[in-house]
Amino acid sequence: MKKLLLLCFVLVATIALAQNPTAVDLSVTRHGPQSGTLLVIGGGAMTPELWNAFVERAGGKDARIVVITNASEAGDTSWQRTLDTLSARIGAKRVSRMHLTTIDEANDDKLIEPLKKATGIYFTGGRQWRIAEVYLNTKAHREMFRLLERGGVIAGSSAGASIQGSFLWRGDTRGPNILIGDHTQGLGFMKLTVIDQHILTRNRQHDLADFVAAAPEFIGFGLDESTAIEVRGDELTVLGKSYVAVHCKELEQFIFLRKGQRFDLKTHQVIRRTNP
Repeated sequence: MKKLLLLCFVLVATIALAQNPTAVDLSVTRHGPQSGTLLVIGGGAMTPELWNAFVERAGGKDARIVVITNASEAGDTSWQRTLDTLSARIGAKRVSRMHLTTIDEANDDKLIEPLKKATGIYFTGGRQWRIAEVYLNTKAHREMFRLLERGGVIAGSSAGASIQGSFLWRGDTRGPNILIGDHTQGLGFMKLTVIDQHILTRNRQHDLADFVAAAPEFIGFGLDESTAIEVRGDELTVLGKSYVAVHCKELEQFIFLRKGQRFDLKTHQVIRRTNP
């Protein structure tokens, strides 16, 4: 019964994703973006390596970065550290915060103007459904895809990681322990993909297995803290301190990747391993 219910949820969500007006042609890339770079981070402390990767991909000292803080609840100012860190690296005038509150605001050309000029976007942590309910399928959402098309970078940690997938994992308004809930559509920068975070720290490494078994066209990524996948086209590279779990139908069981390893998102195979 549990697996049947899961399959029903997946089918409904897959239909919704197919109707997404921001969807990218699957004939070009299978899972990754056709242009630009994604940096998907599993939460926890950001390391200098991860900050360096993000700022470099955004253009270094010439970067123009928008930090989207919608995942935070009212009164939570943990996002301030991200603004301070980026401002110290590239200058406060090149970093702006965006926290729109309604779909109408996310469709307002004047309010989304910073996205049109940005070379990088960073989604801070919290609850991923808060991002989806404001930006999904809006003009702001389309500008995010346009940023990738012009070679920019989209990054995010924790909730800012999960929102980058096409299926929104732990997207229920009632709490993060509900794996499939009342928000199931992510922003879809990685197509046919479901993303989890904090996996080893919170013992979540097995949580994506049933989903991928029920929906084998999807690939699942579970990222541990202070660890990221950098995605360009259909190739990813692992950065950071810990491990990334990969779930897909070609594997009898999920595999772990670590820093320096690369993975082909079309063939679902490791294409280089680091030395032990």
